Amino acid sequence: QVQLVESGGGLVQAGGSLRLSCAASGIIFSINVMGWYRQAPGKQRELVADIGSGGNTNYADSVQGRFTISIDNAKNTVYLQMNSLKPEDTAVYYCNAQGLTFVPFDNWGQGTQVTVSS
Repeated sequence: QVQLVESGGGLVQAGGSLRLSCAASGIIFSINVMGWYRQAPGKQRELVADIGSGGNTNYADSVQGRFTISIDNAKNTVYLQMNSLKPEDTAVYYCNAQGLTFVPFDNWGQGTQVTVSS
């Protein structure tokens, strides 16, 4: 069973920064991609950013240039550095990982709240 544990959410003023972390644990043979998604009240879950094991990244247009995703393959941990935060970034942020244990997996973390005050 692969588990994802997120940390780093909280309350910050507009213009501030937060760093989210997500560590994958369990028997993991390989991770293909890890990413961050978010869901604001009344809205669908959306991709924020993801990163492949080779380091290739993909960002939502709304966060491009403000957020940076990175991965530590040795620790099976993904980070999201969020700068210049805006009130519209307020959401529950979820970590996702896709890879291979004894079978392929596509797992989610429990979510961490990010609130940006104006």
